[in-house]
Amino acid sequence: MKLKTAILQGDGIGPEIMEQALKVVRAVSEKFGHTFVHEQGLVGAVAIDKTGTPYPGETHALCMDSDAVLFGAIGDPRYDNDPKAGVRPEQGLLAMRKQLGLYANIRPVVPFESLIHRSPLRRELVEGVDFVCIRELTGGIYFGEKGRKNNGNTAFDTNTYTRDEIERILILAYEFADKRRKKLTVVDKANVLESSRLWREVAQEMAPRYPHINTEFMFVDNAAMQIIQWPRNFDVLVTENMFGDILTDEASVITGSLGLLPSASMGIHTSVFEPIHGSYPQAAGKNIANPIAMILSAAMMFEYAFSLMDEGKLIREAVTASIKENIVTEDISSAQPYRTSDVGDWIAAYITKAEKTQL
Repeated sequence: MKLKTAILQGDGIGPEIMEQALKVVRAVSEKFGHTFVHEQGLVGAVAIDKTGTPYPGETHALCMDSDAVLFGAIGDPRYDNDPKAGVRPEQGLLAMRKQLGLYANIRPVVPFESLIHRSPLRRELVEGVDFVCIRELTGGIYFGEKGRKNNGNTAFDTNTYTRDEIERILILAYEFADKRRKKLTVVDKANVLESSRLWREVAQEMAPRYPHINTEFMFVDNAAMQIIQWPRNFDVLVTENMFGDILTDEASVITGSLGLLPSASMGIHTSVFEPIHGSYPQAAGKNIANPIAMILSAAMMFEYAFSLMDEGKLIREAVTASIKENIVTEDISSAQPYRTSDVGDWIAAYITKAEKTQL
């Protein structure tokens, strides 16, 4: 099979972790007889530096012409520390989501057994946790009308959603729940926000279409508490853009490291696969960043973009083995850490050496 992929390394540690993911993708492609074809594109601060815009037209054309996009990280402290900057790297990510129609971000939360001791939660709370967060990506406060008035002393951001936007993300969430444990949690703030009341209204109308799925409704502040108190109670969680941004980062801490969780952004055109962490500029160029989330994002790419489940399974097996053998970076093991490139080499070698009986 031909795997035509756009590679967007982005900023900070993006190039380093992407290099490791590409090692793994090449190893898996060779193992299973696929042809991996890829081309690099610019996004984020590096794109601003070279083109003046964080998501150039050439990058968008490349993404549209590809079967999948592997994306590293975005962000630069030059812009973080300048609130008056007219152009920001993060605008490239928002533009990519909007122009590619990426309306759903999928983030699985599954701790590694050998790393449960690193979670800030007690073992008995973390064991058996396995849920998926589905975040709406193209609506809400991030894309609503915004601005300043009263000589710049009053700022506003508008949280806007349409019925169609809510219905399409709920349909996807129900499809996920149907393939899992048949439970869907719709998270909103319907006791305060009009936009959330529309979310709940639409979800209540749709729930009878899925009688075999247990649909529950939860205010976002309660959800934030329950993710920490009883994370095993969740199966599929769906929510709007900003709530999803916050809750998924909170949920990621359950695993013990932000460097472990992948994500998929799916929608109308080409899907994008990326780690949930940021660009970590303090580590850029030091060969110390954790590449596992990026590598697991490649596993999701095989599964979601190409329906190649065995390939994704082998990558996960190799990652699990590397963690069990303590072939990990300093964020997981400070006593005897491996370099970013060492972890990538070890996982790629594991895949290359895997016996056919394992596949």
